[in-house]
Amino acid sequence: MDIQIISRDGKPEYAVLPWAQYEALLNAAGLHHQASKPSSSPVAEQELRPLAQLRSLREAKGLAIEALARTVGISPSYLGLIERGERQPDAAIRRSLAWELGIAGWREEV
Repeated sequence: MDIQIISRDGKPEYAVLPWAQYEALLNAAGLHHQASKPSSSPVAEQELRPLAQLRSLREAKGLAIEALARTVGISPSYLGLIERGERQPDAAIRRSLAWELGIAGWREEV
């Protein structure tokens, strides 16, 4: 399996895996319903909008790109792509970034 573990304070918090593998796990567990991908919440999207200024928020907190990326569980190069707007992070990464940067709405489903 291709699983990414996202940790907070040195403890695993999220496990991220490809959708097909997630569905296979559901089937193996006897949960044969077709799971659907979560839809965006307009409120949470609006509250998390400051991630558009991710670099300036990170720098204002005095965080190096490597430190924030390590805390969130992604590579510094991927975080750089997100900061430049070249990649859109998934909901779990957005929530982790929002939590680490103190952005309101981090608990909301995205």
